[in-house]
Amino acid sequence: MSGMESKTEVFTITETGGEPAVKKGNANKKRCVFEQYVQPCLAELFGTSLFVFVGCASVVGNVGAGGVIQPAVAHGLALGVLIMMFGPISGGHFNPAVSLSVYLCGGMGLPLLLPYILTQMCGGMIGAGLTKAIYPDTLYASSLGGAFNIDANDLARTTLAEAVMSLFLTTVVCMGAVNNQTRSPWAPFGIGLTVTANIFAGGIVSGACMNPARAFGPAVAANHWNHHWVYWVGPTCGALLTVSFIRLLLGDQKTRVVLK
Repeated sequence: MSGMESKTEVFTITETGGEPAVKKGNANKKRCVFEQYVQPCLAELFGTSLFVFVGCASVVGNVGAGGVIQPAVAHGLALGVLIMMFGPISGGHFNPAVSLSVYLCGGMGLPLLLPYILTQMCGGMIGAGLTKAIYPDTLYASSLGGAFNIDANDLARTTLAEAVMSLFLTTVVCMGAVNNQTRSPWAPFGIGLTVTANIFAGGIVSGACMNPARAFGPAVAANHWNHHWVYWVGPTCGALLTVSFIRLLLGDQKTRVVLK
């Protein structure tokens, strides 16, 4: 019997197996639904929780004259590792602004966008809550639990800084992981380095959040909402600018909407 005949025979037996085949088909369908919708959301929840925990803990534990070095390295390393681990499952977003830009650039379906954002926000609260549970109250309160605190006179400057840094981050994500022409297996490493570089560059201006979930979690845990809207408006504007540049100018032929 040839190889082709063997494959045909196996296929025929599988199709005519009766009730066992039907049960197997139902099991495969449930597994497909789980892997397409449930598992990615769980990965985003788990990954965002760990990322926000490490980020908040690096700020709370940054005693002395450490400056932005400890938070910058901690955020970048944690994000790069988590993307490598969970990227094959969910894409490794852990950031509503990233999910928005990836969706608008064609990297994910609409049914996952809102669940991703909700699970990322829940993950942010879990991570910030873990930080609050671990550190002493005095140390936690002195750093606002890793929440962001900005002056009312610097709102425009802070919002602009968040938009520019989020533009940089989402551009690296979309060009390195979504756009076929520039996609790279080094994307997790590049994304982690981008976060580190942004914190070095803009940490003293706005805290270099770039992530509404990273701002939301500690704001809930510490009940600190000082100009919290900045950390939604800035990253969202940066993400939309990224989408505009990629869809109009920088994307491959499939991604661009003009000049195909």
